[in-house]
Amino acid sequence: MKKETTTKPTGKLWTRDFTIITLGSVVSMLGNDAAGFAMSLLVLDYTGSSFYYAVYLAVYLLPSIFVPILSGPFLDRFSRKRAIYTLDFCSAGLYTLLALMLGLGKFNFALFALATFVMGCIDGVYSVAYESFYPMLICEGNFTKAYSISSTLETMTFVMMPVSAFVYNTIGIVWLFAFNALTFLIAAIFELQIKTTEQYVAERKSEMLEKTRNVARQFASDFKQGIRFLLSEPGLLAVTLYFTFSSLFGGASNAIDLPYFRSTFSNGEYLFTIVWGMATVGRMIGGALHYKIKFPTQAKYAIALGVYVTLSLIEGSYLYFPIPVMMAMTFTTGLLGVTSYNIRISATQSYVPHEKKGRFNGIFNTLMTAGALVGQLAGGALATVLPPRAVISGFACITALAAVVFIGGNKKAVSKIYNTQA
Repeated sequence: MKKETTTKPTGKLWTRDFTIITLGSVVSMLGNDAAGFAMSLLVLDYTGSSFYYAVYLAVYLLPSIFVPILSGPFLDRFSRKRAIYTLDFCSAGLYTLLALMLGLGKFNFALFALATFVMGCIDGVYSVAYESFYPMLICEGNFTKAYSISSTLETMTFVMMPVSAFVYNTIGIVWLFAFNALTFLIAAIFELQIKTTEQYVAERKSEMLEKTRNVARQFASDFKQGIRFLLSEPGLLAVTLYFTFSSLFGGASNAIDLPYFRSTFSNGEYLFTIVWGMATVGRMIGGALHYKIKFPTQAKYAIALGVYVTLSLIEGSYLYFPIPVMMAMTFTTGLLGVTSYNIRISATQSYVPHEKKGRFNGIFNTLMTAGALVGQLAGGALATVLPPRAVISGFACITALAAVVFIGGNKKAVSKIYNTQA
């Protein structure tokens, strides 16, 4: 397809609205990472089972199988900004309620599972809204820099994991929930100040009135258009299929890695944060490099393919090595991972038209979530009967093969998307 022509002039990156969304995101991510890691520890302590831990992860992810794909068509027609700050206000209320109930001793596992499911619903819609709105705040020619900042800041919040573990083991999870509620509230207030006009809203509302007033029929039409768009773009389809398999591997790793560390090492949760803290360092350095240095345009596809295969090989084998070697390997995955992310996200989000971003991101996120969910359940189940490290290696081999088949086998179509100046 012909690349979309944007009405936004080339200009500086740090505009007022881009600064606001960046600061708001950092605040909410800090609280969310702290509370999320503590919730994982709570489940492991409560159940004592890696399989039930995988089930907990699945309960969170389950809404994200259908919520993104359902919300995408609506977010292509209504205000994404309003959706973002409304959902952050809802998250602030939910974590406040959880903190109060835990503090009063009225919390039980069934309620915890329900709250986790609601969080999954909120995050499923939020991810599509945010990913579709964020590119609208970036001036043309600044996509690579913007996403290098985004990925670096997301990585920096990893520092909250050891803090979370310490607070959880000393004063409990209640204060972490309260802190998370406050961060979501602050983020929502920040997001209310964004002034960017969502021009597509007026255009698509007019289109809806011209076509039909039947909301269900209009939704079905939008959904079919999104599917047809993806199927008509072999490059986007190949990228989506590969990342579905990558998420399968990621889901298995999420279900196995932390329980493996806790069962193998004394104070395993702290050791886990140290090992994967090196990935954070790698991502921070990689993000800084992407901000300052741009890869040659025609080399991006080849770099991405090499990174995809290398990441699978490293992450599939790192558990077999001593801790210092693990740290070096996770540092490398962080450095390469931010490269993979920046090339993919900046290329696809600049390639897909604004009025179709919601549907594309909804389908993409749904397939990634489905892959992660299957990976978590399959990985958690297999790890109860097979050596956990062997399970991880098996998933890694499948992912490396997917990179060769989908990305390598569709070189012309994928390189048309990746080898662009974003």
